[in-house]
Amino acid sequence: MSQFQQDALALAAKQNGLPWLEDFSAQAADKWQSTLWPTKKTEAWMYTPLTSLQKNQPLSWASKTDVFSACEKLIDLDATRLVFVNGKFDATVSSSLPAEIILFSGASKDQQALIRQHLGSVIEGDKHLFSGLNNAWLADGIFIHLKANQQLDKPIYIVQVCQGEEVHAVNQRILVLAEKNSGTTIVEHFVSADGKQSHFVNSVTEMVVQEDACVHHYNLHLEDEQQQHIGAVHVNLGRSAKLRAFSLALGSQLTRIDYQCHHRGEAAELDLQGIYLPRNQQLVDYHTNIQHWVPHCTSNEVFRGIISDEAKAVFNGRIHIHPKAQKTLAELSNKNLLTSNKAEIDTKPELEIYADDVKCAHGATVSQLNASALFYLQSRGISEAEAKKMISFGFINELLQAIELAPVGDYLTLILADILGRNSSLDLVG
Repeated sequence: MSQFQQDALALAAKQNGLPWLEDFSAQAADKWQSTLWPTKKTEAWMYTPLTSLQKNQPLSWASKTDVFSACEKLIDLDATRLVFVNGKFDATVSSSLPAEIILFSGASKDQQALIRQHLGSVIEGDKHLFSGLNNAWLADGIFIHLKANQQLDKPIYIVQVCQGEEVHAVNQRILVLAEKNSGTTIVEHFVSADGKQSHFVNSVTEMVVQEDACVHHYNLHLEDEQQQHIGAVHVNLGRSAKLRAFSLALGSQLTRIDYQCHHRGEAAELDLQGIYLPRNQQLVDYHTNIQHWVPHCTSNEVFRGIISDEAKAVFNGRIHIHPKAQKTLAELSNKNLLTSNKAEIDTKPELEIYADDVKCAHGATVSQLNASALFYLQSRGISEAEAKKMISFGFINELLQAIELAPVGDYLTLILADILGRNSSLDLVG
């Protein structure tokens, strides 16, 4: 085992878990102990070294809930809000929870049985090392249970705040069960309070989206650049189920986000869009794996990145069409803009097709700021710096404009316009 694995295992032993999940976590801890640590030869981690985890200070669990100090960073959203500070639920700044939102620690016997039935059912455990660690660290979580034909009027807004100078481990788990013909919108917002933050966040969201159900999911990573975050979203889509997903990451010392989606029922639909904007010496890594198991399903995946300064981005998008998945329609696009000669992108779109009656396309581009577009704007009296800002913002604006939840779109537009406007690296390429 690596040193981090040993430390993580010791931390699991100190976790005050729930009695009815002890065997679940114990099995995960045993598997974590025997799993090989990723190296540069491990394909899924080839471009994303985990050396920063090894160098981190010894992790600990937050002993108390600190006073919430990031109100000004929240989205102005009419929603059911759940706030966690360093992994601890803060009821004082959260909404009253409706019946369909249950903390694991407050689950009834029937709810516990339902959680146990679905918890970990979507995750391919052998392929996702840190999702296994999330299982081993599990002490609490959020269970969102939508019964058949239930449509929530308000979005569910889940805020994970890291604050304080101590280096804490933060383990977040969300389980969504959307039964037949149900629907909701979920916003996950990871944010850091003011001051340097060096926490390690391990987040896992599981969704079981059954027949004709529809989930809109936003996954927003706006954390301090010294923070480290490894997260995953695992989804099973039933017959005619729909997932509309949007993800954004600004970058940090280490940000790795995995999307694993399985089309299990015919006519299931996935629409996944994402933006990443690492700066300075930050690292962002998106790995997506879309599995088409049955016929007549569709997936549309679009990611765009702006990489600045000496930052690095990794994108690996994989679509796997299994033999029975005839009549599949799947498209994958990844476009990247480098605004510095020292910025780096490693992109690898993949198609693996074992059916002969499908329509699939994939592609990736890497470019710098367009000289002709710069000249055009400057010839109309716009400064070079402002022209570069406009071109960079225009590169991602199409995805921002497509965000259906208007308060989220407005919030992100202001943040990204501010970032691109003050980014000195925009003056480096002409």
